[in-house]
Amino acid sequence: MRRQFSKSLIFLMITLLCFGSLLTTFSWYTLNSNNVEPHRPPRQKKSPPKPSELCRGCREVIDKVMKRYSQPWKKNDYNYHKFRLKMSSECHGFDKAIITQANTPVGSKIVYDGEKKKTLNVTEEIFSTFAKEHPFPNKTWETCAVVGNGGILSDSGCGKMIDSAQFVIRCNLPPLVNGYEEHVGVKTGLVTANPSILTKKFGALAGRRLPFVESLQIYGNSLMLLPAFSFGHTTPVCMRAAYTIEELQSPMRPVFFNPDYLRSLALFWRSQGLRAPRPSSGIMMVSLALELCDDVHLYGFWPFSNHPHGLHTLTNHYYDDVKALQWFHAMPAEFDLLLQLHSQGVLRLHLGDC
Repeated sequence: MRRQFSKSLIFLMITLLCFGSLLTTFSWYTLNSNNVEPHRPPRQKKSPPKPSELCRGCREVIDKVMKRYSQPWKKNDYNYHKFRLKMSSECHGFDKAIITQANTPVGSKIVYDGEKKKTLNVTEEIFSTFAKEHPFPNKTWETCAVVGNGGILSDSGCGKMIDSAQFVIRCNLPPLVNGYEEHVGVKTGLVTANPSILTKKFGALAGRRLPFVESLQIYGNSLMLLPAFSFGHTTPVCMRAAYTIEELQSPMRPVFFNPDYLRSLALFWRSQGLRAPRPSSGIMMVSLALELCDDVHLYGFWPFSNHPHGLHTLTNHYYDDVKALQWFHAMPAEFDLLLQLHSQGVLRLHLGDC
């Protein structure tokens, strides 16, 4: 009898404990039944890195850069027009940057800029993909923003300033939504598409193509600039991109880089001291903007892994940390040339928050 009483007592205690726990859960649910998430402490900003976290030699380099950059900026019309005239006379970007049916007729021969021994005869089919007329107006824009993808744009708040430009140029199909709008804006007049991105993200368009077209909606009816004739392996995927845009009726307008222009551009920057095997998409777009725009503003151009203000660690891009091919593009060397042009009042670099 005593043993049965003890078992009953234990069962009663367990029942009370379970009921208490259930009551607590029910009370919490009742208080939060309006679907408001429970209070969480605000996300703490990442503290500045210790010296050991800095890229090798970055502190000294960044200090020198910021000393040059900290001088008050003012556009120098003489330097701007001098540089623009030199670039226009040697590269002819306004007329030659884009392949058109006027500058590349049927029967002409395209010489690849990345493979000088490789050529392509322009057939009727290929000719039909070329822009029917020059895609740029016969006058320059007053203000242009060239937006790189550097991690320096993260939490920069530069979106409104970028979108205030008359013409916005972006590189390599970057993401613009899901929280990025505030920092990089959404306005786009021209965006480049690297064949490697088409291959990695969209399977070289060999399979389903609708995800590719859907991803382009954020760019509206902007120009998509493709380097179809730089290397032999880039032609098929770039042509598939152009065909996909046409067949699935995307409002985007595919156009192709003229390899003649890219050769002239590489020679021009080599004369300015750039020794990279090939200029990056970013400096190609800056070059084009300098011929098309009166005032050129650059955002997201920062090649170092630490922020210029505070030295906190940055991702390589504002949307991921995939590293660039340093052997292919001399990013710090390109940045040094852009910083020189900033110091000379030819263009304006924006470093830091807006």
